[in-house]
Amino acid sequence: MNITTSLVIPAFNESRRLLAGFDRLRPVLDEMGPENVEVIVVDDGSTDDTMHVAHDVYGHLPHTLFVQQPQNRGKGAAVRLGISVARAPFVIATDADLSIRPLHLPDIVVALHQSALVPGSRDHEASASYDTFIRKVAGRAFNRLVRHYTGTTLRDTQCGCKGFQLGPARILALLGFYDRFVYDAEMLYLADQLGLSITPINVTWDDIAGSTVHVGRDALQMIRDLRSFRDTRYENPVVELPRNVDVVAIDKIARESRVQGLVVARGVLDSLLVLPRDAALGGHTIAAMLGGTFRTAGLNELRGRTYDAVVTPR
Repeated sequence: MNITTSLVIPAFNESRRLLAGFDRLRPVLDEMGPENVEVIVVDDGSTDDTMHVAHDVYGHLPHTLFVQQPQNRGKGAAVRLGISVARAPFVIATDADLSIRPLHLPDIVVALHQSALVPGSRDHEASASYDTFIRKVAGRAFNRLVRHYTGTTLRDTQCGCKGFQLGPARILALLGFYDRFVYDAEMLYLADQLGLSITPINVTWDDIAGSTVHVGRDALQMIRDLRSFRDTRYENPVVELPRNVDVVAIDKIARESRVQGLVVARGVLDSLLVLPRDAALGGHTIAAMLGGTFRTAGLNELRGRTYDAVVTPR
């Protein structure tokens, strides 16, 4: 199986926009080769028939996975869940309506050969067509706040299309706290803290009706969340192991312990198997079976390592 790219599509009440999104994606999917692309649709607790429509729209593709959250948690939670089950070396998270023109996806994949994180950027001339002037102004103002609170130099932090190498994607997903729209900014903040390479790529965005972002209401909460990044204790359970530990051996034990979405953070002297925050019990089991030490680790200890995802075959 030669899957090169996992496409993660978070969807909340998107039954009316999924087919149009696929129509935009279809030509590029044919170009990339459907056999090379894994499509993961994460239904974030929809109250309509999003999951049924997703099966109808994407179910004929050779590699698909449909995941349903029991209740709505937010776009960030849905993207992180998709990353936790992705199998390809490159992951691209994109909106259900494919508002970022899909013709950019192959370019993102090419850039991911050299960079851990490749976010789409609409900060260039003729990059986007907005339906209202206020959304354009509000978006630019919010981006300035993001740059202030996160330290990122990116001028477009909220673009709905971001590419990741799988290992770095996993560590960002495991560390993230924020479930809703500010998750983009948090990922950029964490990437900067970990020393990950970031290469933005220019994309074109079309404003498609039906967005679930409400400029006034959501912006206030996003600003409150932004201000709390630096005070958040980013710390996860880890199992300390030898540097050359075999990822395949970890996968077998992780499946027996029912823990998924793991990543091995390799350093000069050791490796840290990073676990979800709710996986302490499984972590103790993994540590016992691999002869490792179970403890916690924060950003300082995880920074500057290489990240290998533990991938479970399906």
